[in-house]
Amino acid sequence: MKESSHKILAVLMSFVVLFSTTSFAITKHFCGDTLVDTAIFSKASNCGMESQKTTSKTISGCSIVKTDCCTDEQLLVDGQDEVQLQVDKISFNQELFIASFIYTYINLFENLENNVSSFEEYEPPLVIKEIFKIDETYLI
Repeated sequence: MKESSHKILAVLMSFVVLFSTTSFAITKHFCGDTLVDTAIFSKASNCGMESQKTTSKTISGCSIVKTDCCTDEQLLVDGQDEVQLQVDKISFNQELFIASFIYTYINLFENLENNVSSFEEYEPPLVIKEIFKIDETYLI
């Protein structure tokens, strides 16, 4: 039981380290003000309106500029770079707490295998009369 719990805890801790150090990107594609597509680890697909590039036409002194209504947003989530625990920066109070915690934890489970019960050597009394039947009272 103890070995399996250690293995489960080790696997869980490795997943925590893996997910805390993984960086990923979330890409969003907006057409106007509406969200069309969201993608993680890849580029979001477009809505088809993006193919119309920005064009400008000049007709008799007037210029018409057609802008693209689509926008792409990218959210980068950076993972943790340093995973090492810096032990050299532990204060005296933290050292005292760790030492006292370990000492009390070790002594907490000491002698649990040798559970001594005082009633193992004694036999229960013989039942001569059913005492619980004698003391019963009924209200009618």
